[in-house]
Amino acid sequence: MRELDELIISCPYCGEALDVLVDTSAGGQQYYEDCAVCCAPILFIVQEDGNGELVVDVKRDDE
Repeated sequence: MRELDELIISCPYCGEALDVLVDTSAGGQQYYEDCAVCCAPILFIVQEDGNGELVVDVKRDDE
């Protein structure tokens, strides 16, 4: 079953707060999603931390 977590992130380009849904059932992954405000491609990195919790990091495409 797919599990979607709702998160608020800050766009690494324009700085706007964005409400996004992240599929955490797939474990670690990387994917792009365009900013709803400035349309720039945001790299989402979902990975496990040292405690086994999934954390989401967002970066610019050029980082």
